Amino acid sequence: MKREERQQSIINLLVEHKTVDLDNLAERFAVSKMTIHRDLDDLEQAGVLRKVRGGATIDAGTQFESDFRFRERQGHEEKLAMARAALDLVEPGMTVMVNDGSMAAVLGEMLLQRQPLTLITNNAAIIDRMKGENGITLIALGGIYSPKFNAFLGVVTEEALFRLRADIAFISTPAVSGRLVYHMDDNVVRTKRAMIASATRTCLLVNHQRIGHTALHVMADLADFDAVITDSAPQADILEQLNRDGVALTIAST
Repeated sequence: MKREERQQSIINLLVEHKTVDLDNLAERFAVSKMTIHRDLDDLEQAGVLRKVRGGATIDAGTQFESDFRFRERQGHEEKLAMARAALDLVEPGMTVMVNDGSMAAVLGEMLLQRQPLTLITNNAAIIDRMKGENGITLIALGGIYSPKFNAFLGVVTEEALFRLRADIAFISTPAVSGRLVYHMDDNVVRTKRAMIASATRTCLLVNHQRIGHTALHVMADLADFDAVITDSAPQADILEQLNRDGVALTIAST
């Protein structure tokens, strides 16, 4: 088996199991552990996985978010539920911003139900889906394309956002802890902050499994958002703290 085929097989295993074991991979592909190490190094450098002791994972860490290709295949029903709840905040005629991410991509497609709309996004999945759609005025944010996030990021993106205004911005995040919202990539953080600053209202979208976790960079405070939507109730102690802090948490039904 060629190296490219073996690495694609490792990716497929990660999609299915989220983690892989070094010894099992060496046995499965009949190669040395050092060969598997090199494969995992290549995939980690490409931002596809995170190496851990004895193997690799696509679970998020403080400095790692899995590749968009993994995230778009996970938790589809939960994403649909959150997108439906978010759609209730949108009315025809609005100007709407939607950020990067697989959760946001699901919401982006649902926005067709609220046309006519002006849609501002750096999310390549949404751009590809919405171009040419009647009733959608699509403003595609340029910048440097990131395969890992399937989005356009950087100074060009931020400058464009500075000159735009929206009625509402939908912002997704991989980590919330206490009152703080986190992300592990500084370019993504700057773009999300620019969207928050350019919108009259803001809505945070976060999977309940990511509540109670941190990442490398503080992106925002929960007070910066007019609405917070998750797919299921977080742990009781976390929910109680959010209530004490006055955070209006909407729990979407699946």
